[in-house]
Amino acid sequence: MSLTLGLIATVLCAAAPPQTPPIFQPGAPGQPPRVISAGESVGLSRTGFTAEDVRFMQHMLVHHAQAVAMVELLRAHGADATVRQLGERIALGQAAEMEQMRDWLAAREQPEAAADPHTGHGGHTGHGAPSDTPLMPGMLSPARMQALAAARGPAFDRLFLEGMIDHHQGALDMVDALMALPDAGEDPLLSDFLSSVVADQSAEILRMQSLLSDLNPTAEDRP
Repeated sequence: MSLTLGLIATVLCAAAPPQTPPIFQPGAPGQPPRVISAGESVGLSRTGFTAEDVRFMQHMLVHHAQAVAMVELLRAHGADATVRQLGERIALGQAAEMEQMRDWLAAREQPEAAADPHTGHGGHTGHGAPSDTPLMPGMLSPARMQALAAARGPAFDRLFLEGMIDHHQGALDMVDALMALPDAGEDPLLSDFLSSVVADQSAEILRMQSLLSDLNPTAEDRP
């Protein structure tokens, strides 16, 4: 009897399906990965995307690059320690998102540079002066970037916060414009990325608005 039971247990063990390891989906910057089901994994492996999705990612790379350049100026010319600290967090977040965008484009065999790299003038006027027209929504125009680079101390901090608030709002506007297009933003990884951009940049806008209200102009900064 014991021999028979032993044989049955052996057969059942042999027939049992092997344990499958958990599947992890990487989280957004600053967020932990999460365990997903096999069905979710199959869904995420689908790479249906539109030309508008690609153009958005290509343009957002340029958009983020300017934010990183603004933080470089902050390191050299800023005065307020809290503004500097926030700027470093912004630079880290934007750099991480840029890597995500490059990976997304590479996985879909798409170039990083857009065929139409800008939606505005973004260069210089016919008289050689920097243009007041930004390359795309929210980006600082060449004239505003020049003014930021020339500022120092508290005056710089205020221009930085004002410019970065506009910059972040421009990114949110770009997300809204993409999502208004038919079939756009449905790629699972792109959808997660868009949600992360909206959440992070909305929170940073509120923080920068609070910091800006705390920066009272000093006598030397007043015109």
